[in-house]
Amino acid sequence: MHIAVCVKQVPDTSEISIDPETNTLVREGVAGTMNPFDAWAIEAAVRIREQCGGRVTALSMGPPQAESVLRTAMALGADRGVLLSDRAFAGADTLATSYALAMGLRALSQVDLVFCGKQAVDGDTAQVGPGIAAQLDWPQICFAKRIVSSGNGSITVERSAESGSDIVTSSLPCVVTVVKDIHAPRFPSLGRQLFARNSGVTVWGAGDIGADPGRCGLTGSPTWVDGIFAPPKREGGRIVRGDLRLLTDAFIAGVQAVSLPPGGNDNA
Repeated sequence: MHIAVCVKQVPDTSEISIDPETNTLVREGVAGTMNPFDAWAIEAAVRIREQCGGRVTALSMGPPQAESVLRTAMALGADRGVLLSDRAFAGADTLATSYALAMGLRALSQVDLVFCGKQAVDGDTAQVGPGIAAQLDWPQICFAKRIVSSGNGSITVERSAESGSDIVTSSLPCVVTVVKDIHAPRFPSLGRQLFARNSGVTVWGAGDIGADPGRCGLTGSPTWVDGIFAPPKREGGRIVRGDLRLLTDAFIAGVQAVSLPPGGNDNA
């Protein structure tokens, strides 16, 4: 079984900056880390590989520095890392991102199962996993919290639902997005860390995966941010000094004055 896991590098800081012309995050020069939900997706994929055999490929789209999250994925158990990196991909919204990743998955060939984290912590849209399924025309299962069984051309998953949980079975190939309840990611062993450090990462551009440049990046993004701003910092509260008893009496008197009907209190 060939399992692919889509992973994303997200800013590892709260001090982010916005490009004033494109209204997109400036990622160059910003420290990055793996999206937390993607680590749980990798663990789910690795456990299926251990039970059913096969291989796990980690796939990401981003600038060259996003290679680091693929090495993290290999340290966590992935067998291979593939990075989609091209200026044509820059500024992509969720639709253009889903298209590029779907084209990358097609280029991998013979992928049986795709895992994604339920959402990325920088965008919080939870749209890319379902978008990939739509682009590939594959079934999807979202918010998986337990893999019940897999193999023989199907997968059965327990998924979170508003009323509790559902047990869903799908034929393969299929796209599954996972929540953090599914499995705790394992701690990378020394051997896996050395493997990740010494392994090469495959880098593909838009031409390598046969992507239409008109459907990638800003050009292929129908979602545009009209404006973005940081909220003003909260100022400190105003300190009122005085006798606590007098202040309390004044507060109570003010509340009573507001609460009394016109003409006063007839029962007083």
